Amino acid sequence: MTAIRGAAAAITGAASGIGRALAMEFAARGSDLALADRDEGGLAAVAAEIAKAGATKVTTHRVDVSEPRHIVEFAQAAIAAHPGLNIVVNNAGVALMGSFNEIDQAQMDWLMNINFWGVVHGTRAFLPQLAKQREAHIVNLSSIFGIVGPPGQTAYAAAKFAVRGFSESLRHELQMANSPVKLSVVHPGGIATNIARNSRTGAGVTDNARRAESIERFDNAARTTPEVAAKTIADGIEANKPRILIGFDAKFIDLLQRLRPATYWKTLAGIFNKRARLGAKKEA
Repeated sequence: MTAIRGAAAAITGAASGIGRALAMEFAARGSDLALADRDEGGLAAVAAEIAKAGATKVTTHRVDVSEPRHIVEFAQAAIAAHPGLNIVVNNAGVALMGSFNEIDQAQMDWLMNINFWGVVHGTRAFLPQLAKQREAHIVNLSSIFGIVGPPGQTAYAAAKFAVRGFSESLRHELQMANSPVKLSVVHPGGIATNIARNSRTGAGVTDNARRAESIERFDNAARTTPEVAAKTIADGIEANKPRILIGFDAKFIDLLQRLRPATYWKTLAGIFNKRARLGAKKEA
């Protein structure tokens, strides 16, 4: 296990959503923090809230995880500020709405550079530091869409499946090398964050109403709070869980995919459509 109390953790995407909730949860459990995000104002707000408790050292770092140089500089600065740093959470992520023929290659590259390569570069930048510690942990955020691939999510699912494959393979390498570094890959279901509202729209999407509908569907499906997600992840780290599923929906979808690996979407589409209709009735 990797104890969070007394640890020092680096968290990307820490200004909002799951990243912010993780910062608060880790601080409550007694971990020092190096928090990274592009949103400097959001980072400052998180750091100020944590500082009210006064028991945790927090540093903030403006980082664009799509830029490998930024990640290297973040690792250097975080380690300098927290010499015992032993937990890294590669959490930063974005979303892109549109079917494959509606998103252009530049948009797909943008998403992959953040959601996949940001995880790879973050892992590479911090791994030598983690390997020196008595106990250490890498946490990589995939998604339930790293287990199933829904229509309209070709870019997002590709990145999240890639995070899953990369993480599982690296975990096996670390185990074979008897490394002190443990690795957990996280598959959240619907988490009530602003990722859908902040998503980009494919260049070929011409129906603006689809964006509003997509956000509404996400809101209807997002049943788990970021705080619950953060607690689940923190508990998973301390229990050294290699795979962390968050939410009943994630657990159900994972099981369904195992039972119907090639035909799960017909069942899931029916469930999502039913939820959307119920949500519309409630608003009416």
